[in-house]
Formats: sequence, C-alpha cells, structure tokens
Amino acid sequence: MAVLVGKKAPLFKAQAVINGEEIVDNFSLEQYLGKKYVVFFFYPKDFTFVCPTELHAFQAKLAEFEKRDTVVVACSTDTEQSHWGWLQLPKDKGGIAGITYPIVADTSKTISANFDVLNGEYFYDDNNQMQSTAELIAYRGLFLIDKNGVVRHQVVNDLPLGRNIDEALRMVDALSYFETKGEVCPANWSQGKEAMKDTHDSVAAYLAKN
Repeated sequence: MAVLVGKKAPLFKAQAVINGEEIVDNFSLEQYLGKKYVVFFFYPKDFTFVCPTELHAFQAKLAEFEKRDTVVVACSTDTEQSHWGWLQLPKDKGGIAGITYPIVADTSKTISANFDVLNGEYFYDDNNQMQSTAELIAYRGLFLIDKNGVVRHQVVNDLPLGRNIDEALRMVDALSYFETKGEVCPANWSQGKEAMKDTHDSVAAYLAKN
C-alpha cells in the first residue's frame, strides 16, 4: 500500500455526478487548488449495504465540512449512470437520494489504482487470457488534501469496515489549526483542546499536565 502523505495527490479527469443529478465530463480536484481542503473518499460499490450508510453520514455532516472550507468528493469504480441511478433511489429503499456532493466514476479503475486503493490486480493466465486476483473495486480509502494539492492524511479500511466521519472532521480541524496557529496536535486532540508548540519544553509541559 502506497503512502501518499506528503505527496501531491494524483491528478485525474473523469465523469462525475454533481448536485445529485447532473452528469459532467472532465471533473477534477484541480478546481479546488488554492481554495479548499478536499476530503476525497473511495467506496466499493453502488447499490450495496455499508456504502450508503457512509455516503449519507458524509451528507449529514456536509455543512460542518463546508464551515471548515472543505469539500467532500466520493469515488467508486461504478459508472456515472450507476451513480445517477442510485441517487434517484430513496434512502428507505437503500438509495442515496439527497446526496449533493460530487461522486466520481472511476470506470477505468485508474484513479483507484493511482491512489493505491484498488482491490486486486490484473494478470495473464496460462492461456494468455487476462484475469484478476480479486474483484477490482476500491477499498474504503480516505485522503485529506490541502489547498496546495498535497495529501496530509490517509486511511484505508477493508471492504466490510465502515469509517468514522467525525474522525475525518477532526483531522480537518487538526490540519487547519496547525496551519493557522503553528501548533501541533497531540493524541486525541479535538477542536477547543490545548495543542503544543513543536519544542521539547512544550511537549514536556503538556505531558506533565496530561
């Protein structure tokens, strides 16, 4: 698994569904450079069971991300038509109607591969036929990308393991606090708690109090 933290997020252009209904070509995260933090997350499949719980949970917290100058963007290896169809299905029927943030269609699987969250690889069998080692869908990867396009945080869950959206918010808070205050955020830090200067004396004083 590649560690992208500290590196520029891989660039891409792909079709996506925005505002819950409009299919657009050449969607890119580059539009947010210099303007917004980006929480870019992958999920395995449309029309499944754990995935809608995550997509709805991100939507429920979307205003909190927006307060923090942060956009949320989702991605899976399904087609844009599949995304659109799922968006038309009500929540009580397993759909994701009401989701307004962009959902990228990684039908070529290159975005998932470049972010190194693709489950499985291609190979050729003894008959020179292309096969794969597993179903080629995305793990539950999440990447926090700063306004310069650099990945500052990443976490990747296996397919059955849903994420904690509050933790994604906490990481946005920590990054913003560090960038604005110049102080580092210790274990279990959350907004409103004490941080530390990046010095031995500051660390020692913090540990003595905590």
